[in-house]
Amino acid sequence: MKKLLVVAMLAAFAAAPAFAADVYTYEGKGVVTFDHKGHADKLGCEACHQGEPAKIEVTKDSAHKDVCKNCHTEKGGPTKCNDCHVKK
Repeated sequence: MKKLLVVAMLAAFAAAPAFAADVYTYEGKGVVTFDHKGHADKLGCEACHQGEPAKIEVTKDSAHKDVCKNCHTEKGGPTKCNDCHVKK
């Protein structure tokens, strides 16, 4: 019985990313809405998520220098402030 419970928990943990929210909103100098599913479908998970466990922390530096803006520059995504930061 314990083995079945462990297997069920591992399966649920492995499937969790598939059920994660698809859109994340970051507040600050205008709202930035990130479409996770759209990025994953177009680029694949490994484009942003590396290592074990495959996590990424979005910070001001990672968005502007390390990950997001560099990739947008390379792949032709939006790079101007107002392209991502939408003021209401």
